[in-house]
Amino acid sequence: MRVLFMGTPDFAACSLKGLLDAGWEVAGVFTQPDRPVGRKQTVEPTPVKKLALEHGLPVYQPTRLRDGTAAELIRGIAPDVIAVVAYGRLLPKEILDIPPRGCVNIHGSLLPKYRGAAPIQWAVINGEARTGVTAQYMAEAMDAGDIIDTRETAILPGETAGELFERLAPMGAELLCDVLSHIADGTAGRTPQNDAEATTAPPLTREMAELDFSLPGRLVVSRIAGLDPWPVAAAQIGGTRFKIYKAYYTTKEIDAPPGTVLSAGKAGIEIAAGDGSVTVTELQAPGGRRMPAADYLRGHPICP
Repeated sequence: MRVLFMGTPDFAACSLKGLLDAGWEVAGVFTQPDRPVGRKQTVEPTPVKKLALEHGLPVYQPTRLRDGTAAELIRGIAPDVIAVVAYGRLLPKEILDIPPRGCVNIHGSLLPKYRGAAPIQWAVINGEARTGVTAQYMAEAMDAGDIIDTRETAILPGETAGELFERLAPMGAELLCDVLSHIADGTAGRTPQNDAEATTAPPLTREMAELDFSLPGRLVVSRIAGLDPWPVAAAQIGGTRFKIYKAYYTTKEIDAPPGTVLSAGKAGIEIAAGDGSVTVTELQAPGGRRMPAADYLRGHPICP
């Protein structure tokens, strides 16, 4: 069965590697155009492109999908199935209708929850206890296709979005290989999603970084974890705006307005929240390096 793979970031590269390791015939790879990255804005190939080139696979990077050019190219490749993992673009119906075995997508949530661009981050931000990956037949609406199969896992205490990405990526790769096997032998399931249970996961923005300590401490801590590695949570503490990487919360009663520094010492910087308190244990000052809050306080005391 000929597979056309579409994907862009590391999460997708893990699935492409899984297909190659399992011996699937990957007839070609679609990925986003090369873009500037990092502080120096150096133009680099996507992780999927790097892996594809290492294995001698044809790589295509169309800037448009709706002008008919990409569809004509795909018809020439003649895939039996298209596998899509974090490609970053919606496929038009003209492309969805090309492969006889359909278009399969691996999505980083338990659909229909968290449809959209940032499902892993939002699951952490919202303090979900469990998440997973879903294989679905693609539809014109975003992440609304019939479900083929899922894999589920607990979100670990204190786990960041970046750490969860690393755990879900191989799960997605394994699920994709299993699902393609079932599609090939005609045993793949197909369960329509319940749209009434759907939630969305829009892209993260830099503006989301600023912490709101009027929220319950539990949600402040979840937000810190969900915004790591990007855009990274931030807060004004003692007159300095820090990036915040690690924190824990308590539910004890606090008689102080949210955002008030309650203590600063070996345990970290304790701040009043809307419900309980949040203690920042790892941070980064402007122009400095990431470090334990206790280390920072030794040279830069903050008075409650």
